[in-house]
Amino acid sequence: MRRIDEMDIITIDGITCCKGHPLPFGATLLGSGRINFSINSADAEGCALQLYHSGEESPFAEIPVPEAYRIGNNYAIIVFDQNPEELEYTYRFYGRYDPPAGYRFNPEICLLDPYAKLLSGREVWGRKRESAVPLRGKIIQEDFPWEGDQALEIPFEDLVIYETHVRGLTCDPASPAKKKGTFAGIIEMIPYFKELGVNCIELLPVFEFDELENPRTADGKPLYNYWGYSTVSFFAPKSAYAFSGIYGLAADEMKNMVKHLHLNGIEVILDVVFNHTAEMGDGGPTLNYRGIDNRTYYHLDEKGDYLNYSGCGNTVNCNNVVVRQYILDCLRYWVSDYHVDGFRFDEAPILSRDVDGTPMQSPPLLESLAHDPILSRAKLIAEAWDAAGLYQVGSFPAPDRWAEWNGRFRDCVRRFIKGDASAGPELIQRVQGSPDMYGGSGSSHSTVNFITCHDGFTMNDLVSYNEKHNYGNGEENRDGVDYNISWNCGAEGPTDDPEIEALRNRQVKNAFALLMTSRGTPMMSAGDEFRNSQNGNNNVYCQDSPVSWLNWKNKKRHADVYSFYRAMIRLRREHPVLRRRGHFTDRNSSGYPELSFHGEKAWNLNMWDSFLTFAFMYAEPKADFGTKYDCFIYCAFNAHWEDHDLELPLLPEGMRWYLYADPAGAECGKKPVDGGSIHLGPRSCSILLGK
Repeated sequence: MRRIDEMDIITIDGITCCKGHPLPFGATLLGSGRINFSINSADAEGCALQLYHSGEESPFAEIPVPEAYRIGNNYAIIVFDQNPEELEYTYRFYGRYDPPAGYRFNPEICLLDPYAKLLSGREVWGRKRESAVPLRGKIIQEDFPWEGDQALEIPFEDLVIYETHVRGLTCDPASPAKKKGTFAGIIEMIPYFKELGVNCIELLPVFEFDELENPRTADGKPLYNYWGYSTVSFFAPKSAYAFSGIYGLAADEMKNMVKHLHLNGIEVILDVVFNHTAEMGDGGPTLNYRGIDNRTYYHLDEKGDYLNYSGCGNTVNCNNVVVRQYILDCLRYWVSDYHVDGFRFDEAPILSRDVDGTPMQSPPLLESLAHDPILSRAKLIAEAWDAAGLYQVGSFPAPDRWAEWNGRFRDCVRRFIKGDASAGPELIQRVQGSPDMYGGSGSSHSTVNFITCHDGFTMNDLVSYNEKHNYGNGEENRDGVDYNISWNCGAEGPTDDPEIEALRNRQVKNAFALLMTSRGTPMMSAGDEFRNSQNGNNNVYCQDSPVSWLNWKNKKRHADVYSFYRAMIRLRREHPVLRRRGHFTDRNSSGYPELSFHGEKAWNLNMWDSFLTFAFMYAEPKADFGTKYDCFIYCAFNAHWEDHDLELPLLPEGMRWYLYADPAGAECGKKPVDGGSIHLGPRSCSILLGK
């Protein structure tokens, strides 16, 4: 640490201070009541630090950072004799205000530190602090007792990802959690996760955001920024997601959540939104980046207007060298200080755009993330499309270590179970792990397979609605996608018709069985396991209500669906052939093809012609996979509206087929199959084990 000579120390506005360290950025505790503040701006002409006592309206000190304390574009200052637990801070930046030229400095606005580790002002969900400066940075002690915890590093192919929302998971009165809508509530859900069988939780955004932005009502009910895809601070956890947030302990509570999940063998992936910020477009609020260094952080056109590839008013200039370093610093922080296991990148193609917005072949940010030494074992998952129409599924311009949400898997399975025979040949590729898209990587873990996620219909609504019903969002049903590839099975929305309900149950099971028996990394959306519904709303981004919360009464109401989901997850966990890393289909030591496809006659399927009825079989010899017994897994699907019989492949001598699961229930390999064929009713599936 640099020695501070008495000649260096000065007093500004009653605060003893001296020249600071440019690194690390943000606010850093130095001990003995000293705090180092460091912040960058390429275009600013001056900077002032404002200090507040926690909760007070006005700053007790404002410290213009002396020009002598500036190194390059960095302003750094050390303040003395401060209690970090009672301190909040903001900045003012001075400079040119000329929006057409890209400059938006306004010293009247108090700005947040981009590296702030915690914010005050949003500690209670839905409650706004009435203050001229409602959001301020806070300083945290990095002293959480991890007790040897570290990232789990579960191989991609062994994951079953459960995508969920911190509030929506447990807010329902019937949820098992007492500390509802919080990180602590997720800890209470661990027994449920283990019972279901998932081993990875993917959380919708947990970085600090303002749920009260763009306030409005619909039908007299308040609407919120519920999902959180509008980040205010990328280094700070959402305080309102912490049961202890009012005590300034959101960071510790989130770390405790990660620690407990790890203790139970469950990884944590964070959904991160580096493509845009909460400052939105020209009419949006100035919170930090715009007022600190507008030309650095955002894509601007020749008139100084914000380019909007994100669909949210602005686009982060991710491949600017300063912004690239900022994103790297952020992700390193969450990996090193929060022990998270990986990240899913919202609208990831924006991370591949050049400073002028042009898509790049070898984006430096994506390569940096893939090869960064701190992030070397973190999981990186791309949502490989953006709001400007750049669709890079199967062609995301990043090294092989990246995985992708496979939107083509989603669409293909939806088309097939709906009854589109032309989807059949493509489904052959999707079951294999999409080698037509990811064959170059040599690994099926490049594909994260899913059928539903937070964005769109739930699994229940996929089979219950032909059209979206988003009127409660206050946008006259214009929001949300129109192309859902859904089918209501004969009635729009809830019905008492037992035949329609039985059909919907079968369709839900058909879809999930395809997901869990296909190679790649499966991801499911929370609540699908008990047919959670959003009443046909396919875009609940603004709904903090029973519409968006999981309805836990459904777990009992749809116990057969829940049991089927558990059985299919268990099947995947117990049979490594389903999780093979790669697209291998040739013969293995069993003498059979490791993955083969069948029609109504065994070994006879024209994989290039349309079909609605087919099966595939995995051969799992113990010699290849280290299992206790040789096994065959036969997965039969009938998306036709008529019955079909399928001839079963002959097994080696001494083995026979047993029913593992079908729409009537989960037999789990106990019921022997008589004869050489199985009968599939309309729109149904059966999973058999040969043993």
